Amino acid sequence: MLMGRPASFARLRSLPVIGRAADWGLGARAVSKRTKRAAPRIAGLKATESVCPYCAVGCGQVVYTRNGQLVDIEGNPRSPINQGTLCPKGSASRQLVQQPGRLTKVLYRAPRSRDWEELELGRAMDMIAERVIAAREDGWQDVDHRGWRVNRTLGFAHLGGATLDNEENYLIKKSFTAMGAVQIENQARI
Repeated sequence: MLMGRPASFARLRSLPVIGRAADWGLGARAVSKRTKRAAPRIAGLKATESVCPYCAVGCGQVVYTRNGQLVDIEGNPRSPINQGTLCPKGSASRQLVQQPGRLTKVLYRAPRSRDWEELELGRAMDMIAERVIAAREDGWQDVDHRGWRVNRTLGFAHLGGATLDNEENYLIKKSFTAMGAVQIENQARI
């Protein structure tokens, strides 16, 4: 008797013509040769659990790779936060890496210029560091208007975006606080 089938079904299967009709769509005959050769979509892929890089909700993702190359990203069903579901941005997070139109070089437009120029990443990082240091020095305050020691700068602020994860936000908060900034906010909180 087949598991989950009533005894009456087993008796029907024992009848010559009716039994053969009752077997249609069941058993080994129901599987095509192509289906027998098919493998799971993720067979041979390395699965790594991760967190969606967008908002601060922290939805779980499973990232599938083959030989270090990204193949697929999907919601993690083991995550207590999203239980395998993802919002449209999270579902499309693979495009952060593999979108053909993604910019891979730094574009810079000098003051009063109409044209963009490509910069090496090292040069662009140096320019940013020089400007942060200059803004920090220009806006530095040892004491406030009451004479209280504050050791801060109002020369720059930081506004984080929803694509930052908790770890990035933590490091940004620590870094900007260490530089003396007091105006640190995240777009997801606004």
